[in-house]
Amino acid sequence: MDSYGIYRQTNNLIQKHGTRNPIKLAQSMSIQIYDVPEFTDLLGMYTYRWKHRMIFLNPNVNGILYNMVCGHELGHDLLHRHLAGENGLQEFQLFDMTDITEYEANAVNAHILIDEDEMVELFKQGYDIAQAASVLRVNINLLLIKVQEMNRLGMDFKLPYTPDAQFFRGTKY
Repeated sequence: MDSYGIYRQTNNLIQKHGTRNPIKLAQSMSIQIYDVPEFTDLLGMYTYRWKHRMIFLNPNVNGILYNMVCGHELGHDLLHRHLAGENGLQEFQLFDMTDITEYEANAVNAHILIDEDEMVELFKQGYDIAQAASVLRVNINLLLIKVQEMNRLGMDFKLPYTPDAQFFRGTKY
């Protein structure tokens, strides 16, 4: 799907349910969320079986990462439900950009968690990417994805570097 389609679908979802909180979005969309403490290397997984949409999350991660994983899995629900059959969509690394489905799920996640008006205002005030990510309470790579996607929609932000595709490799929580 193109950047505009992802942006439009995600914003429609946010407006329809009145929240950017991925947990509340999932609940409002009748997606069951299950915490799986047995996950050791797995951050999260989305599956769709028997007309039931389910997100499995690792509860051992901190709240910011937990929300990011949930938002990413919502991206799979929104864009890749047809792929989430037999084994589900498992995320070992949220930022593995080598797979288009992972990038698209990260783009949805960025649009859910980051309001572009807030982001633009921070940049106008002189915040750099790292500072803005801290204020917005998101991982810097997620903010870089948001900036990258907004540039594809016609904005003209300076992208100081591209998202690190290996960011979550070896993440300790």
